[in-house]
Amino acid sequence: MQRTLFDADHNAFRESAREFVDRALRPNYEKYVEQRFIDREAWLEAGRQGLLGLEVPEEYGGSGAGDYRFNAVFGEELCKLSAGIASCIGIHADVVAPYLVDLCTEEQKQRWLPRFCSGEMTTGIGMTEPSGGSDLAALRSVAVRDGSDWILNGSKTFITNGYSADMIVVAARTSPEKGAKGITLFAVETGMKGFERGRKLDKVGQPESDTAELFFSDVRLPAEQVIGEVDRGFIYMMERLPQERIGGAISNLAHAAQILLETIEYTKERKAFGQSIGSFQANKFLLAELVTKVDVTQAFLDQCTLAHTRGELTAVDAAKAKYWSADVQNEVLDACVQLHGGYGYMTEYRVARAWMDARVTRIWAGSNEIMKELIGRDLGL
Repeated sequence: MQRTLFDADHNAFRESAREFVDRALRPNYEKYVEQRFIDREAWLEAGRQGLLGLEVPEEYGGSGAGDYRFNAVFGEELCKLSAGIASCIGIHADVVAPYLVDLCTEEQKQRWLPRFCSGEMTTGIGMTEPSGGSDLAALRSVAVRDGSDWILNGSKTFITNGYSADMIVVAARTSPEKGAKGITLFAVETGMKGFERGRKLDKVGQPESDTAELFFSDVRLPAEQVIGEVDRGFIYMMERLPQERIGGAISNLAHAAQILLETIEYTKERKAFGQSIGSFQANKFLLAELVTKVDVTQAFLDQCTLAHTRGELTAVDAAKAKYWSADVQNEVLDACVQLHGGYGYMTEYRVARAWMDARVTRIWAGSNEIMKELIGRDLGL
């Protein structure tokens, strides 16, 4: 089905994004997998192409696109190569960007955003803690006032870009007696005394995405490192999670759709019992079901993307998009592995890597169970 979400400008941008992926990322993919992070030169090249500041106003070095559909296009093109690379760049350009653009002071914007857009400064976001998981209101990291400064103690885990990022947006409890209403966001930068990183975590999938534990031991943060207002961090996170979830949903489906296309071609070429395996009725029906499910999901995600572009996407619809796309992605890729037979279990095949890469999408950005809880609450249950 022809998608109607994009116009000529988006299609032209897609060609530029695809060219960047093919030229700057694809030749180095195996290197990124082996070293478990993306080279800084890739970030700098993305910055030179204007791909990191799509949401950042031009006066701070960004593109000032003002249209979330450009983010969607870039995410789709990244996912056609690698879910892990899409995750790293997406956290920076799609997740962290709104915090800096919407909440920072003019001085902070001047200090951070030009380097953010150029790729000279890469970022991550520190929400998840070892004991908290999806429960963001249960943070144990604490920041205590010391004069005009704050002293931060605590830890974070499963942080994308955590090992290499130059700045982490960290959520910490500043007024414990207020519960969820007592959380503040801080910018913690490389080199600050007491800020340490653990090892790069060894994950089941997405090895090219650097993921790490972060530790804060009496980190002194001047007042100018506070992002937004004190004690409003939980509200800020809740306001911006729908964008993180629709961005994740877009990536989930683009990832699955690409591998499904490659699998269809594989089933045309692979022969068994004297004919292509795709011509067997069981496989033909399976592929028909998968293609239909992808197309139907794409239609819903496109409507959600358009709603977000207009500022109308609800938290509940974002939850639907996140959980459903993750389930569809995992169903599709599991079937693609099966259709590849024994080869589908070999890591030199893209389908095997994609299958491993996809499993986390049902967990991160709020587990699928949490998404269903949000949807159920909206039903008055």
